[in-house]
Amino acid sequence: MSSPTGPAGLPVRMPRPRQPGRHRRPEPLAAPEGAPALVLAVPGEPSAAARSLAEELVSIARSELPGLEAAVGFLDGDDTEYVSLAGVLQRAAALRVERYELARAAGREVAEPEGPAAVVVPLLVGPDAALTDRIRQAVSDSGAPAELTDVLGPHPLLAEALHVRLSEAGLARADRARLFTVTTAADGIVLATTGGAEAVQAAGITGMLLAARLAVPVMAAALDQEGSVAAVAAQLRDAGSAQLAVAPYLVGPELAPGLLDEATKAAGCPAAEPLGAYPAIGRLALSGYMALLGISPRQQEGAPAH
Repeated sequence: MSSPTGPAGLPVRMPRPRQPGRHRRPEPLAAPEGAPALVLAVPGEPSAAARSLAEELVSIARSELPGLEAAVGFLDGDDTEYVSLAGVLQRAAALRVERYELARAAGREVAEPEGPAAVVVPLLVGPDAALTDRIRQAVSDSGAPAELTDVLGPHPLLAEALHVRLSEAGLARADRARLFTVTTAADGIVLATTGGAEAVQAAGITGMLLAARLAVPVMAAALDQEGSVAAVAAQLRDAGSAQLAVAPYLVGPELAPGLLDEATKAAGCPAAEPLGAYPAIGRLALSGYMALLGISPRQQEGAPAH
């Protein structure tokens, strides 16, 4: 039996027949045609390091949802070296109009663009009223049709990320069930965040999940409130913890330079690195985007719904 051929007689790769029944593989998820762009809103002072981190997170989101258009916009961007959030949104809206006009010029019957041209995801793990208000204002100032998601946390994946960062710094065991010790493992964790009282309260939820993972007490403190980290460290010591560590509940770009070092020095304990480009951050950004648009992974055919 001959196989189909393409140009120059080369064989054509034919699609594999779909496996019937309840055990067939689900169709891979992809971004719907014409879906708005995901725009990661990066707070804090723009820098090459912040851009590299944000671009890595965007790459993670794209790998999870093929066909996704995604970009990075800096809240304090200058639109020269670092593109501003408003600038990114304006480009996304202009590109959508341009594609529509090109399609019409080519004779295609296409619907006029409607709905958001972009979905903005704040690169924040917890609430920060001052920053989210500025992000919302930048979205409004852009004049582009765009929607804004909530912040990324609290979420169990963030507790996992905190655990990993602590273990990388030698301040926690990678797996508390393993039969080995880390001599520098902390017996009390200060979960340090920024954004005021609301942020500290929200961090406490993730802190409870982290405490369950590490089997040590975890208390949240405000990095941007002078003396807060030291005061919480004193509470943990009074409760019996002797070897403390600070776990920054932050992605990184939103952290003012020197703030973490000052707080850990005042508290007299070491600190792990911020969460950074941990893969779960990219996945949570994508999850917020998909939830706002009502996109959900296709359930495997035949599998019972839960």
